[in-house]
Amino acid sequence: MDDELIFLPLGGTGEIGMNMNLFALGPPDARKWIMIDCGVTFADDSVPGVDLITPDPGYLLDELDEGGDLLGLVLTHGHEDHIGAVAHLWPDLDCDIYATPFTAELVRRKLKEVGITDAPIKIIDLQARFKLGDFDIELVTLTHSIPEPNAVVLRTPFGTILHTGDWKLDPRPVLGDRTDGDRLAEIGREGVLAMICDSTNVFSEGRSGSEADVAETLKQVIGHQTGRVAVTTFASNVARLVSACQAAKAADRSVCLLGRSMLRMIDVAREVGLLPEGISFVEPNEAGYLPKDKVLYLCTGSQGEDRAALARIARDDHPELTLSSGDTVIFSSKIIPGNEKPIYALMNMLTDQGVAVITEADAFVHVSGHPCRDELKDMYRWVKPQCAIPVHGEARHLREHAKLARSLGTERTIVPRDGDVIRLGPGTPERIDEVPAGRLYVDGKILLPEGDGVIRGRRYLANDGIIVVAVAFDGDDRQRGGAQVLIKGVPREDNDGDDLHAVIEEAAEDALANLSKAKRGSDKDIEGAVRRGVRSELSARWGKRSDIAVMITRG
Repeated sequence: MDDELIFLPLGGTGEIGMNMNLFALGPPDARKWIMIDCGVTFADDSVPGVDLITPDPGYLLDELDEGGDLLGLVLTHGHEDHIGAVAHLWPDLDCDIYATPFTAELVRRKLKEVGITDAPIKIIDLQARFKLGDFDIELVTLTHSIPEPNAVVLRTPFGTILHTGDWKLDPRPVLGDRTDGDRLAEIGREGVLAMICDSTNVFSEGRSGSEADVAETLKQVIGHQTGRVAVTTFASNVARLVSACQAAKAADRSVCLLGRSMLRMIDVAREVGLLPEGISFVEPNEAGYLPKDKVLYLCTGSQGEDRAALARIARDDHPELTLSSGDTVIFSSKIIPGNEKPIYALMNMLTDQGVAVITEADAFVHVSGHPCRDELKDMYRWVKPQCAIPVHGEARHLREHAKLARSLGTERTIVPRDGDVIRLGPGTPERIDEVPAGRLYVDGKILLPEGDGVIRGRRYLANDGIIVVAVAFDGDDRQRGGAQVLIKGVPREDNDGDDLHAVIEEAAEDALANLSKAKRGSDKDIEGAVRRGVRSELSARWGKRSDIAVMITRG
C-alpha cells in the first residue's frame, strides 16, 4: 500500500489538557510514528480516589504490535498537561524522549519518582534540528508561561507541518527569548501544508499581555504592603517566580518558598542555569523570625489544592506560617474552570482571618500564557498554512478557531476530536477514520481504564454508603450467634429516631430465621435473602438503596 502522512490526536483535542498527538509516515500496515507530548489532566469529584487522568495509548500500542514503530516522543514544554503522563506510560511506549534542558530535567525527576532511571532522555538544544526516520524536525522558540516552550516543525515527503504547542507572543518576556517570528515567517515562505495550533484564548480579543507588565505590577503592589505578603502562582511559571523575587528585593523583603512543587521548580531552574544572579531564599524556620514587612512567601496552592501550602495556611495548620489581620495574599494566577469552588473557599477562609486578598480582578497580577485573537492573526500571517487544524481547546474553541483561520485566508480547516485519523498527504488533508481514544485513571500506582467497575463502585459508595452483614454457620448449617453489622455512609437514625443499625441487624436476623434448612446450606440463597430483607426495611425508612455485602463463614 502507498505511504501516507497521518495526524492522530489521542488527547487534548475537544478538551483542554491531557495532550497526546501522534504523527505517522508509511503504509497503513507499517507506519513509523512519532508522539508529540504526553500529558495528564486533573480529576474531579466524578472519579473518586483518582488525582490524574492520562490518554489511553492502546490504539498506538496495538499498531506497534502489528508492525508499526514508535521513533520517539518529542516534548514541546514542561507543563503537566504535556509531560505529566510520561512516567506512567513510558514503560509501554519504550522509546527515546526528546526535550530541551529544563523540560528534560523535569521529566527525569518524574521518572525517578516512580523508580525509572533508564529511560533514554535525549537533551536537545533550543532551535535544534534533527531527524527521526523520515521526519526532519526543527524546534522554533516561542513564549509561554514556562521556560523553553517550542513549536515543532515536521518536514516530510508530503510537506511541512507546524505543531505550535502552547504559546503566546510576549514582547518583553522576563525569562528567555521572544517568539522567533522571523523564523516562523521563513518557514511560512517555504510552504506549510498544515498548522496544528493552540485554541485556548480564541474568544479573547486583542493580545494576552506581557510578563514584564505583571512584574511591574507585582513590584508596586508588594511595595505598598506593610504586613506579611504571600504570593501564590503556578510553580511552573518560573518567570513569575523571578518577578515576585525581584519585587520582594525592591521592597527589602526576603523570600521564603513553601510547597514541594515550588521548591522543585526553583531547584530545576537553578540546575539548568535559568535563575538570574542575585536571587536567594531563606528557610522557613528563619523567615519566622523576620519582621512582618521584611518577608515574602511564595506558596503553592493557587487552584485551591487541599494539600498545598496556601490551603494549610488558610486552615491555620501550616507548621511554618500563620497569617493574620494586616497580611496580604496575592493570587498571581487565573482560576482554571472547574476550580472555582475550592479557590473561593480558600479566599473566604483567608478573608475571615482578616487577610487582604488581591487577584487579577484587582490588579494586573496575572497574564495568560496562550494567544488571544491578534496573536493568532500574527501567527497565520507568518505561517500561511494551506490547512488549519485547531487543537488544545473544547469544541467551541476549535470551531471558533477554524472560523477565524478561514477569515484570515486559510480556506481548508479540519476541526478534529480525539481519535480522528487525519490524512495530511497525499492529496487534500481530510479525516479518513476514527479510532478508540479513551482515558486511563491513575489510581495510586495502578492505571485503570475509563469505565472500570472500581470507579463505578466508588461512585455508588459515595452516594449510598455500604452495609456489611457477617454471619457464621457450623458444619450442620446452624447459625452461630447473631448477625454482625457494619455500616459506613448510612445515617445512624431515621426520622422517627429509630437506630438504623439495630433495624438493619433485626432485618438480617429475620431474613435468616425465615430460611429453610436446605437454603441455609447455600451461600447464594443466604446472600439473596439478607440483601432483600435489609434493603426492603432500609428503603422504607431511608428511601435509598445502599450497597449490601454479606460475609458468610462456615465451620
